[in-house]
Amino acid sequence: MTTHHPLTAIGFDADDTLWQNEQFFRLTEQRFADLLADHGDPDIIAGHLLEAERRNLALYGFGIKGFTLSMIETAIEVTAGKVPAAIIQQILLAGREMLHHPVETLPQVPETLERLAGRYRLIMITKGDLFDQERKLAQSGLGDFFDAIEIVSGKDAATYARIFARHGDGPEAAMMVGNSLKSDVVPALKAGNWGVFVPHDLTWALEHAEEPVTAPRFRKLDAIGDLPELIGRL
Repeated sequence: MTTHHPLTAIGFDADDTLWQNEQFFRLTEQRFADLLADHGDPDIIAGHLLEAERRNLALYGFGIKGFTLSMIETAIEVTAGKVPAAIIQQILLAGREMLHHPVETLPQVPETLERLAGRYRLIMITKGDLFDQERKLAQSGLGDFFDAIEIVSGKDAATYARIFARHGDGPEAAMMVGNSLKSDVVPALKAGNWGVFVPHDLTWALEHAEEPVTAPRFRKLDAIGDLPELIGRL
């Protein structure tokens, strides 16, 4: 007989779940391709950049600083080491501008958090650069809704098990909500959480994964505003 665990804690991803993020990477990537237009087709350059990002994740982690270093590495690669200093300067400027871009909260997010706050322990669980994530949280105005903030280097089943043991009643009594199947949903399900997928129009290629449609605790929503009703049906 399966034991029912009442939901007591809910984790939320941040980038592209609470606020816009990927669109700024896409715009900067287009700017990067334009800078290197004399050295290759934009799709080829994008492929080199993606491979550099993949290689560098273990070294630089997730976030704008690692992305900027990967752009510089790609520029050196596609120009056979002849990239002008002026282009390197423009890449650094683009990365710096990303770090100062205003935070744009996604629709229905404040209202949803307000409905859930106080009824459940809310935890923001995000990966990336510590300073940048702290900046975005402060500018978003959402910080008061959360009982805990966890900025981690990566997200796997052990990460979720540890966080929900610390801030909740264990993974079986917890839910993780996010736009990335690979980072937010699949490892949360492996930890024993509910995993709620809220797709965003833009998702980084390295965050793609198959929907775990046969997992009993997997759910998918069209909008984060539908979350309170979903919880009520569990």
